[in-house]
Amino acid sequence: MKINIPNKVNQLIDTKLKEFQSFSNKTDKGWFQELCFCILAANSKQKTAQQIQESLKDRLLTINQSALALYIKNSKHRFHNNKAKYIIEARKHHPLKEKLTGNESENRNWLVNNIKGIGMKEASHFLRNTGSQNLAILDRHILRTLEENNIISEMPKLLSQKQYLIIEQKFQDLAKQLNMSPARLDLMVWYLKTGKVAK
Repeated sequence: MKINIPNKVNQLIDTKLKEFQSFSNKTDKGWFQELCFCILAANSKQKTAQQIQESLKDRLLTINQSALALYIKNSKHRFHNNKAKYIIEARKHHPLKEKLTGNESENRNWLVNNIKGIGMKEASHFLRNTGSQNLAILDRHILRTLEENNIISEMPKLLSQKQYLIIEQKFQDLAKQLNMSPARLDLMVWYLKTGKVAK
């Protein structure tokens, strides 16, 4: 597999990765807001998830559940009741930074086991956005690319944790072959599929 993208896109990706890696300097509120973004983005449009997160910011820690559900609904975003509930329940784990002190896999397991609305993909997304480099975010763009390049035989309908780890290893091996981190490869694939460098 070969990936060719313009230099200006590579520069955008460099900037985005530096932004992720600087997350260690952000406040606990910033970490919680990023978790909310990943809860909102699960099985929904990333663009509106980001708009909701950026509009509410610190209010994500104080707004009541019914008001939050209504705000999500009025933003024409899916699963407003569940997402509001998950965000409210996630507050009991704030601040997050002090709980994520293991390696990347250990931190992901903690998120999956403790944060409702967060599975392997969403936990990987959150950790990548807060500086982790080696996890795979197995969304449809990544899986489709792996299928198109015969790295997996077909698009899985559902991903168990065991299947996720098997395909993640294939993605990590591909990144190694291309001499880049999985985090960079993810952003490149997203650009090739969508024309955007998104978080």
